[in-house]
Amino acid sequence: SEDVLSKDAGECAICLEELQQGDTIARLPCLCIYHKGQVFIRMDMTFQKVAFMGCIDEWFEVNRSCPEHPSD
Repeated sequence: SEDVLSKDAGECAICLEELQQGDTIARLPCLCIYHKGQVFIRMDMTFQKVAFMGCIDEWFEVNRSCPEHPSD
C-alpha cells in the first residue's frame, strides 16, 4: 500500500538512500517499506529531483517478492 512516511526510518534496502519523513513509500504485507513514486536523492547537501519510478516500482518490474524476504 502507498503511504507517506511520518518519521525517518533508516535506509531503503534497494537504493540505499535514507527513508526520510515525508517520503512516499510502499508498505508491503511483510511491513517492509521502500521508496515509491518519484525519488529525491541527496547530492552535495542539496536535494535533486530524479524523475524515475520509485525503488519498489522498478523492483517489481522484474521481481515478485520483497527484496528482504524473497521466500514470503
